[in-house]
Amino acid sequence: MKKLTLLRHAKSSWDDPVTRDFDRPLNDKGKRAAAVMGTFVKRGGLSFDLVLASPAQRVIETLEHFTAASGLSLDPQWDRKIYLASSATLMDVLRGAAPEAEHILMVGHNPGLEDLVFDLVPHGNLSGPRSAVEVKYPTASLAELTLDIEQWADIKDDCATFDRFTRPRDLDQELGPDYI
Repeated sequence: MKKLTLLRHAKSSWDDPVTRDFDRPLNDKGKRAAAVMGTFVKRGGLSFDLVLASPAQRVIETLEHFTAASGLSLDPQWDRKIYLASSATLMDVLRGAAPEAEHILMVGHNPGLEDLVFDLVPHGNLSGPRSAVEVKYPTASLAELTLDIEQWADIKDDCATFDRFTRPRDLDQELGPDYI
């Protein structure tokens, strides 16, 4: 069995005058949400053997705030293939992960992360977490999965169970939607 935790980058700023999507930074709400999720990981005692992350600016900043709050010493492997990747590409990245890694944290973007959850967790699994992701996979949310595989190279559709889905607004209501 392998463990996979998926972290969507925190809320980025559309107001920043950067020229490329890749360079968009986090906004203040995103920085706060990333820290809240890091604190959640710390309280839950989660740890990761390997971190695979998109090198987009908003992912880099998400991990900075997440790491500072979690107290973990993370050394991400930055992989450009994760940037705006499809589920199929994300699975290929995971298939190439170090075999000794038991728990991977993958940090990236939607819709790829959301689609990866749908591909890994069987459609018949109508658990609360999968249903929540079907509604929306908000920024800075964590999806925790257990995969019924021995090696990362064996990852395939329908090989996972969905353990937990945590959104920033579950931990701090002020991090919920901006509408009422």
